[in-house]
Amino acid sequence: MAGTKNMLFSISFPNTLNTDAITQTISKRPTSKIPRFLSSCNNKLKTLKLVKATLAMDLFQVKVDHVPSILKVTATVTVKPKVSKECVNNWWKCSSRKAIGEGCFRFEVELEIDADFGEPGAILVRNNYEKELYVDTLSLDGFFHFACNSWIQPAHVSKEKRIFFSNKAYLPSQTPNGLKNLRLKELENKRGDGNGHRLPSDRIYDYDTYNDLGNPDKGAEYARPTLGGERNPHPRRCRTGRPSSITDVTTEIPVNTMISSIYVPRDEALEGTRRKDIHMGIWKGVLHNIPPMLATLYNDNGVPRDFEDITCLYRNIPQVEMSLNMHGLLKFLDIRGSIEEIFKFETPKNLSWNVTSYVQDDHELGRQTLAGMNPVSIEKLKVYPPVSKLDPTVYGPLESTLKEEHIICHLNGMSVQQALDENKLFILDYHDIYLPFLERINSQQDRKAYATRTIFFLTTMGTLKPIAIELSLPPTDTNIPSKQVLTPPADATTNWLWKLGKAHVCSNDNGVLQLIHHWLRVHACMEPFIIATHRHLSSLHPIFKLLSLHMKHALAINAMARESLISAEGIIECGFSPGKYSNEMVCAAYRDWWRFDLEGLPADLIGRGMAVSDETMPHGLRLLIEDYPYANDGLLIWSAIEELVQTYVNHYYLDENAVISDTELQSWYSEAINVGHADLREANWWPKLSTPDKLAEILSILIWTASAQHAALNFGQYHYGGYVPNRPPLLQKLIPQQHDNEYASFLDDPQGYFLASLPSLFDSTKYMAVIDIISAHSHEEEYLGEIKDAYTRWPGEPKIIEAFYRFSVKVKRIENEINRRNVDPRLKNRCGAGVPPYELLVPTSEPGVTARGVPNSISI
Repeated sequence: MAGTKNMLFSISFPNTLNTDAITQTISKRPTSKIPRFLSSCNNKLKTLKLVKATLAMDLFQVKVDHVPSILKVTATVTVKPKVSKECVNNWWKCSSRKAIGEGCFRFEVELEIDADFGEPGAILVRNNYEKELYVDTLSLDGFFHFACNSWIQPAHVSKEKRIFFSNKAYLPSQTPNGLKNLRLKELENKRGDGNGHRLPSDRIYDYDTYNDLGNPDKGAEYARPTLGGERNPHPRRCRTGRPSSITDVTTEIPVNTMISSIYVPRDEALEGTRRKDIHMGIWKGVLHNIPPMLATLYNDNGVPRDFEDITCLYRNIPQVEMSLNMHGLLKFLDIRGSIEEIFKFETPKNLSWNVTSYVQDDHELGRQTLAGMNPVSIEKLKVYPPVSKLDPTVYGPLESTLKEEHIICHLNGMSVQQALDENKLFILDYHDIYLPFLERINSQQDRKAYATRTIFFLTTMGTLKPIAIELSLPPTDTNIPSKQVLTPPADATTNWLWKLGKAHVCSNDNGVLQLIHHWLRVHACMEPFIIATHRHLSSLHPIFKLLSLHMKHALAINAMARESLISAEGIIECGFSPGKYSNEMVCAAYRDWWRFDLEGLPADLIGRGMAVSDETMPHGLRLLIEDYPYANDGLLIWSAIEELVQTYVNHYYLDENAVISDTELQSWYSEAINVGHADLREANWWPKLSTPDKLAEILSILIWTASAQHAALNFGQYHYGGYVPNRPPLLQKLIPQQHDNEYASFLDDPQGYFLASLPSLFDSTKYMAVIDIISAHSHEEEYLGEIKDAYTRWPGEPKIIEAFYRFSVKVKRIENEINRRNVDPRLKNRCGAGVPPYELLVPTSEPGVTARGVPNSISI
């Protein structure tokens, strides 16, 4: 487009800092069609003239061939973009400045542009004030938009002008000549040189191993192995470049969280309401911990004496006065009435308080395996008895001690083989995950665990019923059996043994959810793709524009995890059975089990034997358990994502050559694998990025993982796991055997033995406070299907805008369909007396801990 004088643009700032901004616009190409626009300068409609711009070229003669009547000249041609005059503005004194929210305002300035300027393609901005400022958007008279969403550092920190491109998307080969060098320069700025200590103001994305989880300078017990490399394979993290510790030069010194945070590129840091919500959650957790902390002064280290000691931690539970007096809190603080609520947890909505023992019954264990906080571990049982894949010379015989007689009476008259053939048997198999670490786990103080296998039978009602639990220990003592099998109870003693066995199963299930399915598969494995996206896909790239919706906050959340969750003596080590060996379990799972090509929902379901391909069925799959809420609802969302991505990719990539020749795209995928997932780069299962269909498959997996998969694994943790007896994060005792000294005390007081096996009240509430925080939605959450800026994000792309509109409509229909399913009495796993609905994949949510809602990105 040709330019015009007095063209206006606006900037929005979410703070009230005073600064001077210098701006320039840069033309994308020498000629263009001319739009009509309303100038906010004089409010008159102007029609612009088409003016052909002049290209600046430098010719350098390199060689002249002396051929009769022919003169050949080799020359170098340099195309220089047109650049407007600088506009220097003191926005604090600008008369057009207008507040548009708390700490946020908009103002207008005049930008003088030559008549033959061309279509604006980029704006360069310098901040001359002493403090950083945040630029939300730049808009030229409402027609040309520049989505900045970035902090600009003051000139004394960074002398280079920041580059902001217009919202129009270009593949690398289609980039206008005037923008090509700027496109390359901006990517180079974000890649850095891989050296130096990263400062909070930096915008540099680079890779490193997880070598900052321990603190050997504090003592040998605080040293932790590096995650990433041949010994402990693991995805890479964002590099910070902090100095090494004195004791171990391969270990990066940890951050002092009292004065700073782990580096993430400046635009990735949590800000505003989202940061405030997390801090409010932390303070709420501190207050919730006061009663059990005081309880340690009155009650043998806070060990619960009965179930009322636990239920009194929640609101709206009887015996509140008695329980709080027991903690000494009312007397100590003289608190009465509604203020008591400050110190109490919300009652988990997936907890039925009318069960006499308050311990998960068989039906609920089976239901939550399909519709709970971890619905992704259940598998079809293919062989009975199940067989281990571990090395028998190290871990003993591969054969299970499960026999036909253990389960035959629970198969409704079927033989074992018939039950297998008719897809009636399923398994939660945590044997091979836990067994290699059990000797070390159980050597820790107050930690006792088994390698468990749980067999389920699919009833005629479509529900799962646990019919056998195998508990395995390392074969260290030939006089003590290393394996035992529990079956549904026949008397009072076996009833309590069965409860203890289920508690160990749920503890393992909780650990696998947190360490492998949640941390590894979602958070850790996504980080290399996010880093590679910023390093190799320009903000002009259409794939960057698509993925940027699903990358927000993830690097900051992962950095917070390194600070306090997965670090030495962090919440995971203190609160879960594997303790200090948690991260080594993650590495083993990454090495032996994780596969990117199986991370999409259909492939995952088929891989676990929970579905088979069937083109006559919706989504091309037939579920072996028809009432599988996670899979039923997840397939609706997966199909919607897949359709959107396919439409999007086909719009920009017409054939295979377009994908193969896209240099930025190929570099992005190659680096994400070869550097970000370096320890698995030789695996043959990585999809080949060679066709539009393969690109759509890769993108669908990434978007599904960051949105729906994360939602299903994260936001139900409190309401499903907030009552510790149902799903303890760790247990302190093994199941008593007749030769044990504790067996007599177990027979005298089985409930007391069960309670003594649980974490202390203080440890329980620390765990509850954490999952309460990470299960919460922010007030400014952006949910799947909510694309508020589609018209400005993809200007001049009606097919893309239409595709997102259809996606939004489809997501709303999915929400309505899930709500309908949740009141269908035929679906026993999500509807019935005392059965909570399955809402984790309902797309939208209110702020707070709601156990529903699918954000666009990994938000906590």
